[in-house]
Amino acid sequence: MRKIPVLIVEDHPLFSEGLSQLIETMPAYEVIGIAADKASAMKIISEKEVSLGIVDLNLGDDDGLDLIRDIRVTDTSMKILVLSMHDERYYSERALKAGANGYIMKEEASSKVLEAIRTVMSGKVWLSDNEKSRLEDCLTGKGIDGNDNLANINKLSDRQLQIFTFIGKGLGTLEISQKLNLSTKTIDTHKEHLKLKLHCNTSQELRQLAIEWVSGT
Repeated sequence: MRKIPVLIVEDHPLFSEGLSQLIETMPAYEVIGIAADKASAMKIISEKEVSLGIVDLNLGDDDGLDLIRDIRVTDTSMKILVLSMHDERYYSERALKAGANGYIMKEEASSKVLEAIRTVMSGKVWLSDNEKSRLEDCLTGKGIDGNDNLANINKLSDRQLQIFTFIGKGLGTLEISQKLNLSTKTIDTHKEHLKLKLHCNTSQELRQLAIEWVSGT
């Protein structure tokens, strides 16, 4: 029987090797490639048939959400499961909108990861029970926004969240502008919008909040 070809996109070798071994406990699946960044992932996809991509959102200098969007431009049938350390409350909806078929956090048990894989390959969406309930509450107007600054993360656009994360990693305006191919003026404008949305009075407050965010995810 022909096996289902799987691509792992993960920049931590130890984790990707462990995940590969886990996946291959399922007789119907075969890991045909491991990529540590967006360019390597897209190269494998262009050269091989991939039925399932398991994608981390944190890929060093690359953004996993951007990778998902790029995959969807070239391949609409490939299933994509996000496996990430980032809190699902802030990223699962973004991932689904980008084109993913499911979102599961790395802290979940191995059995849950395998269940998520089978679910997305069956054509269904995978989310944790808690996240399904949260999204349903948001859709029905039952969701309540918190008053603390980090509770406003969901109000950020994908680009703003990307810049906010870079700030938390210690990057300055020039470095962020070079990575995103945007002008420094545009980055500064985004920073001002971030301060407004996250209720930060100064750039230092914004930087400290971003560091807390990165260290907490």
